[in-house]
Amino acid sequence: MKITDIEAIHLRVEDPNIDLFDGSYDDCVILVHTDEGLTGTGEVESLAPAVQAIVNGPSAHTHARSLKDVLIGCDPSDPIELWQRMYEATDYVGRRGIVMHAIGGVDLALWDLRGKIEGKPVHALLGGARRDRLPAYGTIYPIDRTPDGVKRQVAAGMERNLRAFKLVADPWWMEDLSLTASLLQAARAEVGPNAKLLVDAALSYRTADEGLRLIPLLIDAGIWFLEAPLPLDDVEGHVRMSGHGIALGVGDLGLTNVREFIEMMDRGGADICQPDLTQVGGFTGILQVARAADERGKRVITHGYKTNIELAANLHFLAAQKDEEILEYSLSYSPLRWGTTLEHFPVDIDGCVRVPQVPGLGVSLNPEIVANYRWPH
Repeated sequence: MKITDIEAIHLRVEDPNIDLFDGSYDDCVILVHTDEGLTGTGEVESLAPAVQAIVNGPSAHTHARSLKDVLIGCDPSDPIELWQRMYEATDYVGRRGIVMHAIGGVDLALWDLRGKIEGKPVHALLGGARRDRLPAYGTIYPIDRTPDGVKRQVAAGMERNLRAFKLVADPWWMEDLSLTASLLQAARAEVGPNAKLLVDAALSYRTADEGLRLIPLLIDAGIWFLEAPLPLDDVEGHVRMSGHGIALGVGDLGLTNVREFIEMMDRGGADICQPDLTQVGGFTGILQVARAADERGKRVITHGYKTNIELAANLHFLAAQKDEEILEYSLSYSPLRWGTTLEHFPVDIDGCVRVPQVPGLGVSLNPEIVANYRWPH
């Protein structure tokens, strides 16, 4: 079997919410085609036109090649070997950043393809599933500006059987901390005293001094951990925010290489690694992060705010890990979030999502969604 083509398809929903910090309205789907009719599917949380350029080329020279040039004609059965080829062929321009995004999307598609070739779900290729269902938390963004509105948002998530939630901050959280405290307390009152609540700071403040003002509010509301506490270049600021009673999760806002995660664990006070599978080099990349985290006694809780393609990928990865961790379950309003695949992954009554058991990732593209939202039309 040989790889014959790679597609990078830009999907985009023209909607006012596209101006929010919500990648569900703009997506890059990756398809890896073969000469025997099998196709692998992945996606990328990134700037789609840039990913398309990295995939399609043309190559500049032997260490700045397009991913299509690297892979066409290759046997797709060994994703780890092909990841290394892509990494080495782009090292002049891409040891970090957007090239790693593109490699990640292709890597997801290659693992999906390998699963289809071998007739196994991806989790079986990752060492075998240790569980067939995972607890999930619902991500609420944008958060309402009133306590009653926040309660309604949490209640709507609970109607989907979710029992844990992430509240995504906005810059206006820092303008009135009493209001922010009331929103956190409203969420806590609605979800109950024992449920997991976490907060994604999402760059809503820029310095540790600002962030530390929020810590007492988080502790009072029983927040489990704080995601993306600071810009990722501020390693020293992360250290200042650590050790104040709230665990810190890092990585989802731009870390793309295992060495960056190691720095944040060793020097930045990070308690939890939150790699985005599509940004950190796919399954091959996140396995490197997981090994480094395990060596340091740290946790890996994946980021996932895209479509059901990434949701399925996260289910496979988390199912195969030694310790059970919680699955991010986006509650975005984007039609891409819910309709990009023909398959759906509902939350069961116990707050868990079932892990796919069919070959590959267990997803197939919805042709109607692709036709309606392909960019440019």
